Amino acid sequence: MSPSHPRTPRQVINFSKQKGKEIIANFDGGLITSDAGIVWIAELDKKLGITEKFGNCFQDHRHQSYVDHSVHELLAQRLYGIILGYEDVNDHDKLRHDPALKIALEKLNELEDKKGWLAGKSTINRLEYCPETILDQKTSRYHKIEPNFEAIGKSFVDFF
Repeated sequence: MSPSHPRTPRQVINFSKQKGKEIIANFDGGLITSDAGIVWIAELDKKLGITEKFGNCFQDHRHQSYVDHSVHELLAQRLYGIILGYEDVNDHDKLRHDPALKIALEKLNELEDKKGWLAGKSTINRLEYCPETILDQKTSRYHKIEPNFEAIGKSFVDFF
């Protein structure tokens, strides 16, 4: 008879709860991501309020009845993507389905639902695309999210 070895317990990492649901990481498969560290980055961001304060530095001229993602969510998704090494906006068409990024952006309840998809490249591009020829941001078809550069500069000073 071979000696019985006690099974080593599975390594489980517990994150904070979100909307009453426990978030854990283990190595059993399921919805898989290679970027789980973003959940910790997002928790730190929420405690410091960096993307929330930074999001307040933008004027949103979009018609709110058509808006699925707030400026803060777009900004956080874009910055988290850059932190993860996805520097191109095009990468967000794949990242919008990533379970760890959904958890980081508090879209946990809709993991399998199309409504829970994060913003794609075209939506995130609204933060960055600003043709020089646009005179009136409110009536422009293309540029609906306007940065306040003075407020952005002040927020950087406040953060650091």
